[in-house]
Parts: sequence; structure tokens; C-alpha cells
Amino acid sequence: MISKRTLEKVVCLSGVGIHSGKEVTLTLKPSSEGKILFRRLDLGGLEIEVDPQKVEVKNCISLGSGPCVVQTIEHLLAVLHIFGIDSLEIELDGPEIPVMDGSAAPLARAVLEAGLKLLPQKKKAVKILKPYALRENQASLSFSPDVDFRITYLIDFSHPLIRQQELSLALTQKAFLDEIAPARTFGFLKDIPELLRQGLARGGTLENAVVLDGEKVINGPLRYPDEFVRHKILDLIGDLALFGSPLLGHFHADRAGHSLHFKAVQFLLQNPEFWAFEETVFPRYLGE
Repeated sequence: MISKRTLEKVVCLSGVGIHSGKEVTLTLKPSSEGKILFRRLDLGGLEIEVDPQKVEVKNCISLGSGPCVVQTIEHLLAVLHIFGIDSLEIELDGPEIPVMDGSAAPLARAVLEAGLKLLPQKKKAVKILKPYALRENQASLSFSPDVDFRITYLIDFSHPLIRQQELSLALTQKAFLDEIAPARTFGFLKDIPELLRQGLARGGTLENAVVLDGEKVINGPLRYPDEFVRHKILDLIGDLALFGSPLLGHFHADRAGHSLHFKAVQFLLQNPEFWAFEETVFPRYLGE
């Protein structure tokens, strides 16, 4: 079996929330409790654990319980998941995880610099036993048995710079750090007025998102020619982390998004006949 993990040292980062537009300081504190807990310092220390039953989906993944809401947790959860961190206290003085540069790379670097600490508690992986596909309009997300944690993602946009992009890879820490974590969130100039009307993207800037007009990226260059599909993989990793255990399986997304990602998590939690706990085999990223 593999031990649960926390951080060796405290991590402190500051930035703006991409949807709230509010400045926030984020502090990651080592914990031996065996769970991930968010604490809103600006709300008198109200706390909320990572719990799929408290998830809200709207252009991002949020945790909500009464007045205690934490928005846009997916990039942070992706980093914690890949490094096997499942015991942590996360303090913030605002409603949203800071977007940093629009990617998970600053969060990943901070975690690496802090170092990892093994805990006495042991963790189990979850092995997918049989395939299934969820569909939502033209989008789909399927999963099937695999000896590792593999993601295949296809996107298809009418924009001439994106069009159809597909990437498939088995996740290792190196692959995550080199190929996925630096990929930034992206959006279209034409959509900004409607997002603002909905109370979203208030903190979005050309420094924390890739923005496209009708023909090109207006704040290039891109970090990868297919940065768009790589960022979708980042989001999927963070959303699947809500399941609560490392996953052994192949997840194939076709034009999906947060809503369908989370529906896959809900389906697995509600249908345990599709998976089984595994105590001796783990995804490669946990063995590094």
C-alpha cells in the first residue's frame, strides 16, 4: 500500500480570482488528519471539506455549504491529486482560489518547493472494472479498465486556430509538470460580455488567460500549439480528483466540460459495481 501525503512546509500564494475578481491570499498548511479541508478566514474561519455532495458546477468547480463557498478549485485539486496529497488545510481570505497565470504551473512549483511528507495512514486506489459512457448533447465522457491512469481528450471548436485537437497520455508527475500543468485557461473575446453579465470572469485579464478574437490569440504566444486541449485535460484531472481516490482507468472525453466531468464522478460514486478498491497496484504518478 501507499501512504497518504501532506506537505513538509507551509505554502503561501496570492493572486486574483478569475471569476470573483477579488484579491486573495491562499495558504496550504500541512495536516495529519487525512482529509482536505478549506477554511475561509474572511468568514470567521468557516470550514468545508472536499465533498462531491457539496459541489456546484458553473464554468468552474466550487464547493458550497451555506455562506462558505470556495470557487474554482479544479487546478489546485489537480496538483494535489498528481502529487498524492490527501491531507491538507487550505486557508484563504476570499471566495476563490487565485488563478495565478491561468495554469496550474505556479501551484505545482510551490508544492514541489515545499516538499512532501508521508503519513501513517494508507490509501487505496480504485480500479475501473468495466466500461461505460455518459453523453450530454454532442459531448461524451467514457471510462474503461486500464493498468494506469490515462486520459484521452478531444476538443472541436469552429475557431480557425483551434478546430479539432486531441491528446492522449498516461499521467506521470513528469508528464503533468511538462505537458499539462503549464496549459492556461482560455476564452473568446465575443463571450466576455455575457460572462460578465452572469457575474463571471470579473478577474480575467490578458495575463491570466489565453484570449482569442475571431481569428487569432490576441495575447500570444501559445505555450503549446495544442494548449487548449491540454488545459481541458488539466481540468478533467482536477474534476476527477473529487472522487477521492487515485483511479486506474482510461477516461476518454469528447467535447466535454466541467459538467460532464462531474457527472462521471457522480456516476461512479453511485454505481460501485463499476469499480473496486485496489491495495497493491497504483497509478504511476504515485510511485514517483
